[in-house]
Amino acid sequence: MAPMTKVARLFTDKSALGDTAIEHFDESLDAKDGEIIVSLDRFGLSSNNITYAALGDWLKYWEFFPTGKNGWGHMPVWGFANVVASGVDGIEVGERFYGYFPIASHFRMQPNRVNERGFHDAIPHRLELTSAYNFYTRCSTDAGYHADKEDYQMLFRPLFITSYMLADFLSDNDYFGAKRLVVSSASSKTAYGTAYCLEGADDIEVIGLTSAKNAAFVKSLGCYDDVITYDELGSLQAGVATTYVDFSGNNDLRLTVHKQFGMDLVYDCFAGTAANAETYDPGEVPGPAPVFFFAPIQIKKRNADWSPKVVTERFSASEQKFYARVSEGDEPWMRLAVHEGMTGAQGVISTLFHTGGNPREGMVVRL
Repeated sequence: MAPMTKVARLFTDKSALGDTAIEHFDESLDAKDGEIIVSLDRFGLSSNNITYAALGDWLKYWEFFPTGKNGWGHMPVWGFANVVASGVDGIEVGERFYGYFPIASHFRMQPNRVNERGFHDAIPHRLELTSAYNFYTRCSTDAGYHADKEDYQMLFRPLFITSYMLADFLSDNDYFGAKRLVVSSASSKTAYGTAYCLEGADDIEVIGLTSAKNAAFVKSLGCYDDVITYDELGSLQAGVATTYVDFSGNNDLRLTVHKQFGMDLVYDCFAGTAANAETYDPGEVPGPAPVFFFAPIQIKKRNADWSPKVVTERFSASEQKFYARVSEGDEPWMRLAVHEGMTGAQGVISTLFHTGGNPREGMVVRL
């Protein structure tokens, strides 16, 4: 008879995203044929997770991990889990995987397409959801995995792939004739990851656009050629061909940018995610129509240009250098703030919801 274990799950009130509840129950560690049970070890939390929750019904984030409780959702997070029971050939007890999990101590999965890289969770309700969120990476074969950088991988990898491919896309297209990039929400991880990837490009000026509250932080990063607040947008020199790179999704700001730059605006790029590619409505604006950047399209192009192996090697090398930049030196871009257990997660979620958090802190929860 399989042993029993104490399971804990953290649920989010869909009507008040800062409010959470912990459920405890006993469950058998019996993995049926075709099933594994994993124990979530650690995960990252940031404002992106609050966005997942805020858009949970619209963009189906709540559907990945249904709770069965009306009005309550299971907030998804990126993290690491260990296999504690397996009924699947090719997946052994003790193996460690990285991927998209619910905030729960234990989680049952139905692996499919198992290979040396990892597997897809083929539990029926997930088959119609975005495939990228259903893949779990085997740490032992992941070229970009380093045990001492797990916390940074959880916080950045889901975002840095967009940063890396967006920078490549812009460079690959000669910035659409621009000599200046204006990047909104410059304090966001994906935005400054993109600026990092463009460092050293002498044919383009990268301007970080941010709130007054975050201006000092963004300036301290040193990856933007200049940093201005939203109120200072009018101070930018006219007559310079400009591409707008939008990480804010704020339509009022977009309209202001289009009116401000007029004929100087040559391209408008909304840097979103796979989940909102089909639902984002940029509104009516004068000048170039906003174009949604979808990283998988650029990945597909580079797979053809370079081969998938080279794409993986180049991305992994850049990713590791970025983690070093973020975590090392006298003034690292991010300090890890480690919180313990489900109650620790509750506190972080409340803080992120009510204040947005500190951009210099990386929130990590260890179970």
